[in-house]
Amino acid sequence: MIRIGILGDIGSGKSYVAKNFGYPVFNADYEVGKLYKKNKKIFNKLKKILPKYFHSFPINKKEVSRAILANKKNLKKIIDIIHLEIKKKTNTFLKKNKNRKIVVLDIPLLLENKINKTNDVLIFVQSKKTDILKRLKKRENFNHKLFIKFKHIQLPLKYKKKKSHFIIKNDFSKSAVKIAIKNILKQII
Repeated sequence: MIRIGILGDIGSGKSYVAKNFGYPVFNADYEVGKLYKKNKKIFNKLKKILPKYFHSFPINKKEVSRAILANKKNLKKIIDIIHLEIKKKTNTFLKKNKNRKIVVLDIPLLLENKINKTNDVLIFVQSKKTDILKRLKKRENFNHKLFIKFKHIQLPLKYKKKKSHFIIKNDFSKSAVKIAIKNILKQII
């Protein structure tokens, strides 16, 4: 099985690129959203360590945001709980798809949490900062302060780009992404 790890900046289009490979995708952001909505154990753990911020189940993302913005240590506490569960879900996904030729890992903190393996094919999604900010501002719950906090827990983009085997320049046009993916697949299969 070839594991493709998608790297890049927040809002660079990693999930869009991941979906366009046409192979099973593990989307960590989607899975985190499901945890907030459906996993009572996660709620109880968060409520126990941050009782001032978590009041009702399902977890409201605004509560998560408030906790993170109130104290920078809260982000680490939340990540410690959530990422343990995401690692389990990643392993379940990999077992379920073990007979597939390729799987795509769309995990924002792939390198930071050491989820990647040495033989993973790493692809960096590069987008213009102006395009990224324009797109992020269109998001319903976009918060610039949160954006900055999340940037601080990520490895530098230069490092991620250097670690990558391929770079996809995402100008947010479907054809450019499709052509880049086609070329990458030709080289790795």
